[in-house]
Amino acid sequence: MFKKGQKVKLKLTHQIMEVIGFEPEFIENILTEWEDDEGTIIKGKFMDAELEPVE
Repeated sequence: MFKKGQKVKLKLTHQIMEVIGFEPEFIENILTEWEDDEGTIIKGKFMDAELEPVE
């Protein structure tokens, strides 16, 4: 299971994101955010099976 503040990425990609929260009542329940190349903060929701920890 992931924890808040942990660095993760989508499987088969190189985009590193940070876990910022959880919504246990939804299937896509892991809230993440990351900064794109232009400095824009982007937020997303993913299922835990879509993510893997960054070591």
